[in-house]
Amino acid sequence: MSQDALQIVLCTAPPNEASGLARAVVEERLAACVNIIPSITSVYRWEGEVHEDGEALLVIKTTAGGLDALQERLTALHSYDVPEVLALPVSGGSKPYADWVREALKIE
Repeated sequence: MSQDALQIVLCTAPPNEASGLARAVVEERLAACVNIIPSITSVYRWEGEVHEDGEALLVIKTTAGGLDALQERLTALHSYDVPEVLALPVSGGSKPYADWVREALKIE
């Protein structure tokens, strides 16, 4: 996979943390854009029990080359012991948007 291939990264977080996480990864050029879906319900198994909690979902736009650094930063900033960081390759889309994502991640 090319280092400049677009990736969508999903990350859940407590609603009160979502904006800070999003702003940090955009300011640090680890993400070009983060959409915050403010209210989702997650049902999951943790430490042998089923939980149901309100969370926010971050939809993060980045490239394959930046995934490791993005994951490290999200993990460092996140309050969860095991934060969700799932990367999905983008198989198509608007070329001008893809170009913008790549440009937004370049350090000037």
